[in-house]
Amino acid sequence: MDKELYNESSGGFEEEYMPGWQYDEMKLCGVKFDKEEFADGYDEHHQRFRDYKKEADERIDMLAINLQSPLIDMGCGTGAFAINAASRLGKIYAVDVSRAMIKCAHKKAKEAGIKNIEFYHGGFLTYKHRAEPVDAIVSTLALHHLPDFWKLVGLRRLGQMLKTDGKLLLFDVVFSFDPTNYESFIKGFIRSMSDRLGGQMNKELETHFRQEFSTFDWVMEGLLQKAGFKIEKADYREGFFATYLCTKKV
Repeated sequence: MDKELYNESSGGFEEEYMPGWQYDEMKLCGVKFDKEEFADGYDEHHQRFRDYKKEADERIDMLAINLQSPLIDMGCGTGAFAINAASRLGKIYAVDVSRAMIKCAHKKAKEAGIKNIEFYHGGFLTYKHRAEPVDAIVSTLALHHLPDFWKLVGLRRLGQMLKTDGKLLLFDVVFSFDPTNYESFIKGFIRSMSDRLGGQMNKELETHFRQEFSTFDWVMEGLLQKAGFKIEKADYREGFFATYLCTKKV
């Protein structure tokens, strides 16, 4: 089937052929991030418990990259990383499957006078990187939208976009709790997040567990290694979040 992938920098659509057997990452699972009203309220909601600038600075420091370093932000959302990292990096290629999110991020970057970000409508399976391989790739809370088989395909594609010894920094929902007690963990986690952030988070978390494709820590580590990455650091928190700093193998 034919797909239209929007290239924000050129201001138009590019027709791409997608085989009928390929997973359609544009058909969003779980929370519908392609609704403009959701994108508009995303930052207000998430900045109640996230510091975008601090996150961006910490990730750049972990990657040890500089002003000359080109980077891909895969699953850029409303630009939480790209916009806050732009002053410390070279070219940033910001990619997301949600047109509403891309539109929001592009508007914010334009209003801030940021000129070193190019926005693309696409994802792990569909983005075509036509520039030179980059020094680093950052992905935040995006990979879990793919089933495990397609996670591996997507990670392999990211590896092709990286220079040899290039870095991947992946932050995502990855389960590191004991699956024997999954019911009590899920109930307790949703309750604790509700206590911290209010009931608005309940529905989003319930939808995540019910419909999205987060996987276990041992599976994710295997996927990264099979995709050609060396895991330099893996950090698991609350049985629910994980950060991986990886290097592309030769």
